[in-house]
Amino acid sequence: MRHSREHLNHRSTWLRAAVLGANDGIISTASIIIGVASTNLGSQSIFIAGLISLISGAFSMAAGEYVSVWSQKDLEDADLKMEQESINNDFVAETEELSQIYQKRGLSKDLAQQVAQQLMAHDPLAAHARDDIGLIENNRVNPAKAAISSALSFVIGALLPLSLTLIVQTQLIITVAVFSTLSLALLGA
Repeated sequence: MRHSREHLNHRSTWLRAAVLGANDGIISTASIIIGVASTNLGSQSIFIAGLISLISGAFSMAAGEYVSVWSQKDLEDADLKMEQESINNDFVAETEELSQIYQKRGLSKDLAQQVAQQLMAHDPLAAHARDDIGLIENNRVNPAKAAISSALSFVIGALLPLSLTLIVQTQLIITVAVFSTLSLALLGA
């Protein structure tokens, strides 16, 4: 029987990147637009500065997120390698370790040993990854997905204040400041 609803926690890595990207897109682009608009250089200069902010910010967010998440992936991979070595070197002790974990979760000693033995016979690394380390396959980090999510959300966030440079002719600074603040509040909600 399958669940009728899908859990959302497997989306945490890319969702975090998306929210941070959108926030940064709004804040940094609005700040550049307000700064350039305060110099009275004209609407074309303001738009170009905002566009450059959008492009450079998207690349920066993607690169930063990729490196950050890749570091997290390296740690996960190192933990899995260490666990695999432990399984290879002392299978019995690793089986007992799983049994202890299951007993702490409320299984009887006999049932915990039986579960541990069956899981170790099926896929010992997966059992230890999940129950000993806390890594679940569909929750593993994905640097490329996080980078793309961060860059795209930065672009979407940056387009909000950037679009105002094409629409608003007077009171641009105040309009961008108010609109950006409201956008951040809406995103936070």
